[in-house]
Amino acid sequence: MRVSYRPLVLVSGLTFGDYLLWHWSLTGNHDVIALVSGLSLPPLVVALVWLLVSTAMRHVMGRARPPARRKAPGASAPAMGDMHEDGRGPATAEPPARRIAA
Repeated sequence: MRVSYRPLVLVSGLTFGDYLLWHWSLTGNHDVIALVSGLSLPPLVVALVWLLVSTAMRHVMGRARPPARRKAPGASAPAMGDMHEDGRGPATAEPPARRIAA
């Protein structure tokens, strides 16, 4: 599974930029800018935390799942000559009559 990090990068950049703007406007006595950036900062922080948690959970859940079986890039289905006569699998497989029941 491929995870896109674009939303995480975008929201973290917006949050950091808004924090810098808020801090600058507070120290420079720019009241209107401080108010606007201060009101937009909490939703951005909540969105950033939510994206961080969801991305971390995807990584945890992805590692908990067993890896999917994939064929090698050059591998293909067995040729018909490699199959049993009735088409039930590769000819190298042991016939069902010789299997030992445990």
